[in-house]
Amino acid sequence: MSSTEDDELAVMKDWWQRNGKPLVTGCLVAAILVLGWQAWHRYQNNQSQGASMLYQALLETTLTPDGQPDAARVADIAGKLKSEFGGTAYAQYGSLFVAKVAVDTGKLDDAAAELKAVVDKPVSDTLGEVARQRLARVLAAQNKADDALKLLDGDADKAFLASREELKGDLLVQLGRTDDAHAAYLKAKSALSEEAAVGGLQMKLDDLAKGDA
Repeated sequence: MSSTEDDELAVMKDWWQRNGKPLVTGCLVAAILVLGWQAWHRYQNNQSQGASMLYQALLETTLTPDGQPDAARVADIAGKLKSEFGGTAYAQYGSLFVAKVAVDTGKLDDAAAELKAVVDKPVSDTLGEVARQRLARVLAAQNKADDALKLLDGDADKAFLASREELKGDLLVQLGRTDDAHAAYLKAKSALSEEAAVGGLQMKLDDLAKGDA
């Protein structure tokens, strides 16, 4: 081998040490990341599909001759949703459904427990607010209107302001605080369009006005 060839070989070896190995390593890392990302997406899709199917089965428990869900079936499916897909939106929507069934059957303590679990760790602001307002109504039904009011302290998202303030008004009426209730109803009304404000909310305001007359 000539000195020129030796020189060329030395240059190639030097280039490989400086660029070849890092390049191959980088390509391998990139490939692993891509494959991992694809596997994660497949896993997520499978998880979502599985949770969706269980939630659909939960809703279908109402498909009975009298429209009343089978309590044992509800408990079984809801348990699977929580154990297999806990912390997902489907699991929390399942908790809202279970709470509704519990309310319908007079099991207010069970309903409160389901709703509180969502309120404590909601997967979205919307789910958290829906659960919060439903829990407040359950507490009111348990004659715990003061506790229900505390749940509704603080600011609410604009989309939920009217319903939260109307609920506050209902709770304040239950507590005999009619002036505060009137203010809450007015705040709820101001958060709605004129068309939407006409109806049950206006009737509540009118009833309070009659009581003051």
